[in-house]
Amino acid sequence: MLVDSHCHLDFKDFADELDDIIERARARGVRRMLTISTHLDKFPGVRDIAERYDDVYCSVGVHPHEAEHHIGLAKDQLIELSQHKKVVAIGETGLDYFYEHSPRQAQKDCFRAHIQAARETGLPVIVHTRDADDDTLEILTDEMEKGAFSGLIHCFSSSLELAEKSVEMGLLISISGIVTFKKAVELQDAVKQLPLASLLVETDAPFLAPIPHRGKRNEPSYVADTAARVAQIKGVEESELHRITGDNFFRLFSKVPAPT
Repeated sequence: MLVDSHCHLDFKDFADELDDIIERARARGVRRMLTISTHLDKFPGVRDIAERYDDVYCSVGVHPHEAEHHIGLAKDQLIELSQHKKVVAIGETGLDYFYEHSPRQAQKDCFRAHIQAARETGLPVIVHTRDADDDTLEILTDEMEKGAFSGLIHCFSSSLELAEKSVEMGLLISISGIVTFKKAVELQDAVKQLPLASLLVETDAPFLAPIPHRGKRNEPSYVADTAARVAQIKGVEESELHRITGDNFFRLFSKVPAPT
């Protein structure tokens, strides 16, 4: 039941060996992979990869870095593209004030459009947040009051407060290879305190390769290393961590069929 809940298989880092990368993931027990959209112009390529492999699914959305190139993005455009059978989520979207490649208001408007699309389709929204905890929580809370939606905080590296309040709203928390880094003490403490029923694991490949692969290009097979560290922190067997996070994934991404 091991799942990579967030990777970017359309990135050029994988172009020449995608078949081998998928096979290596399968060999380590990865049963599903979710490849993530970051720019609508590139979405057809993301969708094509999901169509090519039975165990790969995808999202549709706009990364906050790209928000300035999607001014006026309407929820209806996201809703239309999400009708494809392999599209199982909206995003990634959210706020990134660390790099601020797009103006903050453009990011906020884009974020809200994604949440509205998630609410109307019933698909989960994938949230990216970096150095923007307060505004992220404000938008999530405000939009939740307008009508419930599901989703997750991906590649979580923010405050425990953001995680706990997100969980209170019914969102899940996805843990990346950062949790394996020696200096990631605050993240490790947060993982220890968060309920297993609210956790997912991911790679965010090709970024953030976990130990013992740190410094290399990340790939979906390495989600097993992240899962091993999370299991250690939570004091459970790796097989149990795989089962629980897998169940969490299929509960949230209900459009994805579970392996038989």
